[in-house]
Amino acid sequence: MDWFFAENIGDTHLITGEDAVHITKSLRMSVGECITLCDSNKTEHLCKIERINSDGVLVRVVSETECQNEPNVNVTLFAALTKGDKMETVIQKAVEIGVHSIVPVLTDRCVSRPDSKAAAKKVQRYQKIALQAAMQSRRAIIPTVENITEIKKVPQILTGFDKIILFYEGGGEPLRSIITKNDKNIAIFTGSEGGFEEREVKLLTDSGAVCATLGKRILRAETAPLVALSAIMFHTGNLE
Repeated sequence: MDWFFAENIGDTHLITGEDAVHITKSLRMSVGECITLCDSNKTEHLCKIERINSDGVLVRVVSETECQNEPNVNVTLFAALTKGDKMETVIQKAVEIGVHSIVPVLTDRCVSRPDSKAAAKKVQRYQKIALQAAMQSRRAIIPTVENITEIKKVPQILTGFDKIILFYEGGGEPLRSIITKNDKNIAIFTGSEGGFEEREVKLLTDSGAVCATLGKRILRAETAPLVALSAIMFHTGNLE
């Protein structure tokens, strides 16, 4: 069942814009076929297409149910900005795995260092990727991609987390000894291609972060966040 996000859904709903184009041009759907609309209240609306014209795609709600697709833990990924399109892959896969929000972080060893104009375009692109991944994986929410943030400013936003975990190439505690199924809000940090500077590790540990390891192998910057997120989903029972 094709999945879309919408608000203010009544007995009928008119889908316009890119979603309408996708339904008619890419999916080639027709009157009588069904789609699912999900709103910000995490409610799934099973809908049947009633009309397709220049105004958009008109659907009628057939049934409603609470979406059960979200993990029971909110994980915010603070991922160091990677070069090329690697960050796009991280965002796409992290959303599929179940991340709640993503904060791209500019660390000392980041190769990619966009100016403010380029950074704004990147975040806009990242958010669109998050939306598409959320639709594909049938999420109940669209994870938010925050503005690119310098690591020195990160401690200011580290509030409300049950656990703050720094996955450090220099080693740390096993993940299973850090998190429990009772943790509901977790922040995780992963580094760039060059890893973290020691002063950055101190900055984060002074802010409450615990250093963790993902094993004896050194993972690429685009691999570590996905392994870390998957491990957390496993340890909190969200891959069952």
